Amino acid sequence: MKQLTPAGRARYFRRQLIDRLMGGLCVLAAGIGLVLLALILWMLFSKGMGGLSLDVFTKTMSQPGSGGGLANAIIGSLLQVGIGAMLGAPIGMMVGVYLSEVGKESRFAQVVRFVNDILLSAPSVLIGMFVYQIAVLPFGGFSGFAGSIALAIIAMPIVARTTEDILRLVPQAYRDGAVALGSRENEVVRKVVLPAAFGGILTGILLAVARIAGETAPLLFTSLGSDTMSLDMTQPMASIPMAIVRYSNTNYADWIALAWTGAMLITVGVLVLNILSRLSFAAVSKQGG
Repeated sequence: MKQLTPAGRARYFRRQLIDRLMGGLCVLAAGIGLVLLALILWMLFSKGMGGLSLDVFTKTMSQPGSGGGLANAIIGSLLQVGIGAMLGAPIGMMVGVYLSEVGKESRFAQVVRFVNDILLSAPSVLIGMFVYQIAVLPFGGFSGFAGSIALAIIAMPIVARTTEDILRLVPQAYRDGAVALGSRENEVVRKVVLPAAFGGILTGILLAVARIAGETAPLLFTSLGSDTMSLDMTQPMASIPMAIVRYSNTNYADWIALAWTGAMLITVGVLVLNILSRLSFAAVSKQGG
């Protein structure tokens, strides 16, 4: 290393000082974020466990002081999120396959990619209002199916973006080898590219489900909520997010406790889905390696 001039040494020490200062600020910011997250989780679980009982899973929403639960809200959320994922995930996968394997950098593909990015950043309340216009007003009432449509629209761009990004990571040699063996383009995608990227696509689907599980605004305009247990998707349907909104805006202690319990259940569900997505991606990556 050549000898530095006094001016060069000053610049060197200044860069070292700035580097350490910025590194320290990053560590401080990360520490503050972790502390805040720990405080939120501690409050959530400490208050949520207080209202957790068997009644939460066996009884429906009822009047204050009557010992109600969240059974209808849990079932309603499972139905709406499940159907929303079943509607949004296949469409998102097809869009991702088109952008990665068919359209690529064509003008139409660029338009589709741009619209997908808009949907990714669109406020969920706007999607709820849109579905209200197309699936609630024309049919004369709120319904669980309208809620599923709103959740599907939110999940679709997440799955599309994840699918496109994962498919682009599949080595080109896989495609070239399949073509050299006489496979048609659709066979290359179905039998080579998609199986190789299945773990990453599954991760995207699980992340999309985790995203829509806690959405409230779209359901306010679509499924609205209900106090009764119902499996009829053509009628208003309860959900955990709507139950949290309703119960948290009261002065009744038992309702507030149920609101905290519902928030805890959603958090645990999202945490489980994130863990599953990471495990599935890690398992597929290990097999690929």
